[in-house]
Amino acid sequence: MTITLYAAPQSLYSGRARSYLIKAGLDYREQAFNTQHYRENVLPKAGGRQSLPTIEMEDGTVVRDGAAIIDYFEAQNGGAFSPRTPKQRVLSRLFDAIGAEGLLRPAMHYRWNFDDLNLEFLRFYFEALMPAGMRDRAEDVMNQMRRGGEAFGAVAETFELVESLYEAALERLNDHFGAQPYLLGGRPCIGDFGMIAPLYGHLGRDPKPLAMMQASAHELFRWVERMNRPEPDLFGFPDAEADYLPDDEIPETLIALLKQLAVDFVPETRAAAATINQWLADQADLEPGTTAERTVGFCSFEVDGVTVNAIAQPYRFFMLARVQAEVAGLADGDRTDVLALLEACGMSEVLAMTLTRPIGRSNNLEVWE
Repeated sequence: MTITLYAAPQSLYSGRARSYLIKAGLDYREQAFNTQHYRENVLPKAGGRQSLPTIEMEDGTVVRDGAAIIDYFEAQNGGAFSPRTPKQRVLSRLFDAIGAEGLLRPAMHYRWNFDDLNLEFLRFYFEALMPAGMRDRAEDVMNQMRRGGEAFGAVAETFELVESLYEAALERLNDHFGAQPYLLGGRPCIGDFGMIAPLYGHLGRDPKPLAMMQASAHELFRWVERMNRPEPDLFGFPDAEADYLPDDEIPETLIALLKQLAVDFVPETRAAAATINQWLADQADLEPGTTAERTVGFCSFEVDGVTVNAIAQPYRFFMLARVQAEVAGLADGDRTDVLALLEACGMSEVLAMTLTRPIGRSNNLEVWE
């Protein structure tokens, strides 16, 4: 059965679904969304939200959003990319959340704040997304996306911080992928697909961040290549098995990476939870089933003495709820081990960062329950 993937080469979240389809060996064709068929047949089934990625099956089934697409196929293949052991399973979910939400600021910064290197490259791809005769609209779309980058907190006052944090993360990522082919050994996990979203679509393709990666993070760049190939692609790891590390092992390089990512992920998540919960408190008439929009205002937090103002996104907590559910479902002994691991990673606080209203899905949209 052929799957139609509505996506774009430069789309951050498209890279997540595309990589999964490749690694799962699924037969798919990729297509842009600027067609009459998409508008008339796919978009209504996608909740009316034109977002990438979206898939359409031959029987007409439509699934919108990268996480939902992966859920759909994981349910069919017995969780082929979901580790079975407790620590690996929880970290896989955590990296999925970080990839979906925690690296958006550097992804937007390195795309939209280096016009001397990126602008013409991006213009080519955004013009290709426009319907025939409307390519002049590409500039407007690009400027809208540029303003989105500012909303994520990538403004002149934070450039130095954003770059220093990303450069440190780049080093830790390179260290890890110099030791392991994927996050948890010789097989990709759900967390790998989450992380490929920013690290391919923006940071591994756009000229500025691609040059950085190729110059100083060769092992990370190999992982980006590896994540877009159907075979395990264990080149450079002749003794590696195409499986997760045995005995629920968590490499020290992964702990070091998470400690670095926690530097801004934790304070931003804490601030976003406070902002969204206050918003929820003000919505006394919010009906169950109401669409959970991508943003509900701004949150403010401090990292290394620098104040960052960024949009507060409920979707972050939709993803984190999966991590929290994994931990809550563990047997006591396993939970103790996982909590100790998260404490060592500087990530234990995220388990308590919840919203006062859970988020579910209905009609291909995230909704308030």
